[in-house]
Amino acid sequence: MPPLLRLTEDVIRDDAGEIFLPSLPRLIFITHGDLNIAGRSFAAGEAWAGEEAVTLSAGTHGACCWRWELVSNDSDGPLSSDRISSRAKLSARLDTVPPGDLLLRGDSVAFPPGGCAYRHMHQGPGIRCLVEGGIRIDTAGHSTSYGPGGAWYESGPEPVFAQAAMDRPSRFIRVMILPRALIGKSSIRYVDEADKDKPRTQAYKIFADMPISYKSS
Repeated sequence: MPPLLRLTEDVIRDDAGEIFLPSLPRLIFITHGDLNIAGRSFAAGEAWAGEEAVTLSAGTHGACCWRWELVSNDSDGPLSSDRISSRAKLSARLDTVPPGDLLLRGDSVAFPPGGCAYRHMHQGPGIRCLVEGGIRIDTAGHSTSYGPGGAWYESGPEPVFAQAAMDRPSRFIRVMILPRALIGKSSIRYVDEADKDKPRTQAYKIFADMPISYKSS
């Protein structure tokens, strides 16, 4: 059975104590406050990625984070505590995960007002979540708009056109499962040859390009 990629939002009080997360490929992006992960402190806008079991705790003002995890089933995503508010944002079965050795890539994609991404594909599936601004995603004959906190799934092979808000900057966080051979390389493929040489308005910030032990058959 294909694995699942899930995205969970955790709001953690400063008095929640230590939280244990079992060994899984994951990326944690801090949206508010600060979070201590594996003995290091991460502020809003920063991210941690790893595959080992890990403990985390909120700083003095609490924390809110988005947690992407690659799992075999979706039975234990949200955390359980009266000092933690945890909810599943999106879960997707990765039917298009590429064969062979894999990596987990987490990055930030930012657009200026009116920026767009021409029709393109990626070499693996992933879940995106909008941090700021607005974006319209056109794919598979559907057009859907998202605001801050909105999450969506892209299969990889299905062509996508993205149009950012016209009146303000927009940015989303993205986690994809890709062939390991793409470490340090772009995963994008443009559908129309003419778009390859057009100026790109989006800017990228890589948080993690992490080989993972899960191997697709």
